[in-house]
Amino acid sequence: MGAVVLVRTRREHREDGFTLIEAIVAMLIMTVGLLGLAQAFIIGLQHMGTSSSNLIAREKAREAVESVHTARDTRTITWAEIRNVSDGGVFLDGALTLNAAGVDGLINTADDSAAGIETQRAPGPNGILSDGDDVLTPLVGFQRRMQIRELEPVNPALREVVITITYSVGLQQRTYTLRTFISSFS
Repeated sequence: MGAVVLVRTRREHREDGFTLIEAIVAMLIMTVGLLGLAQAFIIGLQHMGTSSSNLIAREKAREAVESVHTARDTRTITWAEIRNVSDGGVFLDGALTLNAAGVDGLINTADDSAAGIETQRAPGPNGILSDGDDVLTPLVGFQRRMQIRELEPVNPALREVVITITYSVGLQQRTYTLRTFISSFS
């Protein structure tokens, strides 16, 4: 007689869906990714909020260096006077309020306090700059320190100029330092 073979078919693929643990793991991975994205967004907003102050600090440091170079080139002061007051020059020592240049046109000299605190000029309501309705914002909270160092053992005709701008952004104190050299030759 013939043998009857029964073939059982088993379902190899289960279609029960996700388990609770798989769903929790997926949500955890998605949460970590979203938190990383949120942190990047927050850092971007903080950077955007400080960019104006950073730009002002950089430009005010460059302006101070240009003042020293202009004084040398126009012979407004002599090479011997391009020093800090403590070394017999005209540039004031220490961190000072960001005042506009005085009558002599030089930044960080004795006559600057009469010129008052520097201001940032922005266009007024009509959007045109320098037409009378401009918005002037005093640059309070900024300080500028100008150090002029002799390099005599190396070269008596060369001096190092270090400009440090200190300013506050929110509760943080920040500094911007510009270091350059000036020679006695134009």
